[in-house]
Amino acid sequence: MLQKKCESVISKNILKVNSEINSICKKAGRDPSKITVLGASKSQSIEKIREAYISGINHFGENYLQEAESKIDSIGGDVTWHFIGSIQSRKAKKIAEIFDWAHAVDSVKIAKKLNDARPLYKNALKVCIQLNIDKEASKSGIELKDIENIFFEIRGFENLEIKGLMVIPRPRDSIQEQQNVFKEVKEIFDSLNQKGMNMDTLSMGMSSDYGIAIKEGSTMIRIGTGIFGQRK
Repeated sequence: MLQKKCESVISKNILKVNSEINSICKKAGRDPSKITVLGASKSQSIEKIREAYISGINHFGENYLQEAESKIDSIGGDVTWHFIGSIQSRKAKKIAEIFDWAHAVDSVKIAKKLNDARPLYKNALKVCIQLNIDKEASKSGIELKDIENIFFEIRGFENLEIKGLMVIPRPRDSIQEQQNVFKEVKEIFDSLNQKGMNMDTLSMGMSSDYGIAIKEGSTMIRIGTGIFGQRK
């Protein structure tokens, strides 16, 4: 077991992120223990991920399946692994087999492939529906007009557990505009729950904007550079 605290740059970055989350939550009247920090570990070495784990991060998000496989095998421990990249049909089977969460479910077809491939000896795969809030053709996700339909179609899949929404809005020109779009997503999230969706996860906010996202209701934030530093 990895028990010794790591006095590295990564460790210091994590302390800083946690301190900022505590401060933001105090001002917003939120409980910081309800915020999950997801270490966005794409392109990061096993050694760096292990340092982050030693320093208290136990949720990691990977974008590339092949890269993630060796990391999952090597890190061990009580790590929860999230697939946060776009899910290709041909890779859905392996994703369902080795990950705990899948964040970018954007069609019934993909959901069914994940459901059918989930090993019976594992708990249901936790999934987030990706909302394409800006209707960007270059970005995966479901447009708002279709979001209810996909919930109703896939919530009966016995090997999937719909946990919530994931969204990556395009960058805005001002903090106020960014805050407005996060607020809009939270209103959508609440509206869906009022219709019986029973979600508890709103995955939005990254290193550059997680403070605003938390203020507007995010429960899961992706931190890459804020933990690991700039990618080379």
